[in-house]
Amino acid sequence: MGDNWETWLASGLRILLIVAVAFTVRFVVRRAITRLIGRLNREDSAKRRSAALGGLLVNPERRRQRSETIGSVLRSTASVLILGTAALMVMDELGVQLGPLMASAGIAGVAIGFGARSLVADVLSGLFMLLEDQYGVGDTIDVGEASGTVLEIGLRVTTLRGDTGETWYVRNGEIKRVGNLSQGWATAAVDVTVEADADLDRIRKLIAVVGDDLSGTEPWDELLWEPVEVLGVESVAGEQLVLRVIAKTQPGKAPVVERELRWRIKRALDGAGITQTEANGAPRPVPAAGGPGGGGPPPPHPAPCHCLLSARMRGCSSLVFYVAAAPPCTPSTPFAGIVSWV
Repeated sequence: MGDNWETWLASGLRILLIVAVAFTVRFVVRRAITRLIGRLNREDSAKRRSAALGGLLVNPERRRQRSETIGSVLRSTASVLILGTAALMVMDELGVQLGPLMASAGIAGVAIGFGARSLVADVLSGLFMLLEDQYGVGDTIDVGEASGTVLEIGLRVTTLRGDTGETWYVRNGEIKRVGNLSQGWATAAVDVTVEADADLDRIRKLIAVVGDDLSGTEPWDELLWEPVEVLGVESVAGEQLVLRVIAKTQPGKAPVVERELRWRIKRALDGAGITQTEANGAPRPVPAAGGPGGGGPPPPHPAPCHCLLSARMRGCSSLVFYVAAAPPCTPSTPFAGIVSWV
């Protein structure tokens, strides 16, 4: 009896020692990871004076959330490893046979892995996206089925805000490719369609003046990273020419610059008396005197239509006449008259 008491006391002390050491190591490791992440965030805040770093816009929220997510993963992994090892050591002290237990755990792990393989794929994909810094909070990305600004990155789901305000929840495992529109730089491209006999040298000079004026005006001087450039004739079709104008801009600012550049080019060409054409080669419509807001005579009345007359007996109770417009006259409201059968 005395030997058994001493054995149980020794096992209890060893178990207490294992638990105490495990929680102490867990606390120290988690504290070290937390302090490391905090120091990285402070260093990143000190370097935040520049608007761009190596062509990649610095986003404080992006860096903070990325570092905190990685820190959370590291803390959880450390807790699982330390406490799992301590639990196995405690069961060994209690005399539990670990061989059959580990075999059963392995079979259960395989079954759970097959049942939750999509969840495992989502978590692994999210972890690698964070480690590789493929995108972050505030970036504008295109993941195929959805596109928009990244609101939040999780290990399983990435949350996006679409261009029209909708919120997209995209599983990380379903993302096969990512187009990051907020890294490096963007290109604003504008096509200017003019008549084939237009003076191209004069048009190039006008566009160059427009580009210089745009680059010297706020806030466009910060959005434009290189001068506006006329590449030349993009295509020739019938009676029209298409000139390609480009400009290198900040990431994600190409659509804004395109709209402003297109508007300024249109105003400059109109002021110089140069007519732009539509994609089909026709001149851009100009309001006529008799159009909306004009004072000219109204458009002529369309020619009278030739009509077709058809009749059908319906249950020997009525005779129905159908009047329909025959081409090529202008369609009008069909007339139908019902004559009672006597």
